[in-house]
Amino acid sequence: MENKELSLHAKNIRRNIVKEVYSAQSGHPGGSLGAADIITFLYFEEMNINSENLNSIDRDRFVLSKGHASPALYAVLAEKGFMEEEELLTFRAINSRLQGHPNMNYVPGVDMSTGSLGQGISCAVGMALANRLDKSSNRIYALLGDGECQEGQVWEAAMAAAHYQLDNLCIIVDENNLQIDGRVSEVMNVFSLEEKFKAFNFHTISVDGHDFDQLRKAFEEARNTKGKPTAIIAKTIKGKGVSFMEDQQGWHGVAPNEEQYHAAMKELEA
Repeated sequence: MENKELSLHAKNIRRNIVKEVYSAQSGHPGGSLGAADIITFLYFEEMNINSENLNSIDRDRFVLSKGHASPALYAVLAEKGFMEEEELLTFRAINSRLQGHPNMNYVPGVDMSTGSLGQGISCAVGMALANRLDKSSNRIYALLGDGECQEGQVWEAAMAAAHYQLDNLCIIVDENNLQIDGRVSEVMNVFSLEEKFKAFNFHTISVDGHDFDQLRKAFEEARNTKGKPTAIIAKTIKGKGVSFMEDQQGWHGVAPNEEQYHAAMKELEA
């Protein structure tokens, strides 16, 4: 897919993220907007997933380990045509399928229920190991937050992935250096994540998480890496696409008011 097409999908996904959080008056816009380009690339170019194989075990899998960024996941599922866009406006509503953390039991295309940080990557490691045992050629992708990497369980999972040489596993770390309490480097410094994952015997790649050419090259390199899992450290801007949300810790888990909503949509529609 041409970068221009990917950019149009990403822009529409960002619009729907803002609509979801505004409609619910609840949710996490910052990290969702920042991860939009990564998720767009995964679903529209990298992964083997479409309406024909959506309910089949014979396809690639994606685990949103940073489960609070569910608005981005729901938005890309709608963009792929797996659900109607109108359903996005039920985000976090009572009896809606689209709750604040994704639930695989209710939403087609959600491959793992996540929310408790650190657990998603563990599930992804289990999926990759199962594929190995089944001799499946399908790949497993997991998106983590950099703040999430403060969880010890992340590193237990990383140790297991390397031990079992899971080269069918690719994790992406959304590195925006912000979490709910402030700068990751100040709350609990986890950097350099590239060096840490390398020390855990991962093949590591550092990219601009908003550059489709860099993402394309990184995922190709990950597919061609044998004998070890890959960690792509994607440098991103929290709140990307909405100027007053960009790189602002305060937009981690706050919904826009009416004035802010219209301002954000005006920017995203420009």
